[in-house]
Amino acid sequence: MKEEIRPVEVSTAEHYVWGGVCDGWHLLKLSDLSVIQERVPAHGGESNHYHSLARQFFYVLSGTGVLEFDDARVSLSAGQGVHVPPGVPHRFANEAEVDVVFLVISAPATIGDRTNL
Repeated sequence: MKEEIRPVEVSTAEHYVWGGVCDGWHLLKLSDLSVIQERVPAHGGESNHYHSLARQFFYVLSGTGVLEFDDARVSLSAGQGVHVPPGVPHRFANEAEVDVVFLVISAPATIGDRTNL
């Protein structure tokens, strides 16, 4: 049977809360590819971690965010993105006063592939 091809949107996507105040919506949830839209409120963020297998691409849709690495910080505004290879410790944070909304594209998906530091 062919997979149904249809539009995907946040209003009907699987939603989850992380970090107590941040939102995520699974726009595509496959074992080999994941696309998640996330929202991080002002001064929110995640803990430092890495993925052994997954490579990720973070792309900001609105607001501004920071990807922190062991030896660098990359500021991202709407329309900008950055690639994070497997094994690279990183942390996404919002240092601004307004929400940041972004996409995280992971291949393969990160379920079971996260080591917190």
